[in-house]
Amino acid sequence: MTAKAYIELNPQETEETLELKKTLLDILACPICKSHPLELHIFEEKEEIVSGLLVCTSCNRYYPVIDEIPHMLPDELRNHDEDLGFLKVWESKVPKKILDEGKPFNFRK
Repeated sequence: MTAKAYIELNPQETEETLELKKTLLDILACPICKSHPLELHIFEEKEEIVSGLLVCTSCNRYYPVIDEIPHMLPDELRNHDEDLGFLKVWESKVPKKILDEGKPFNFRK
């Protein structure tokens, strides 16, 4: 998504805050495959991103942002119930690919 398209969908954003978020995203990499940049999906925002999802498009892993903190743990340290509970709460905003195929946990039976 381009910056312009993002701002049109999120009019509360300004070019300046969007650039700041992009700058911060540039330093984050997937802890598993080391790919970057990560894709950011914002679910709730005040002065900071309160809830959202960081997605690695290379390995299809997702990392929830909960209470302004990115939870970027390796698979073996992640909490199954917490991750699936987070996806359930934000299901309408989470990309379908993550719901169906996201790692390490997804809704596929």
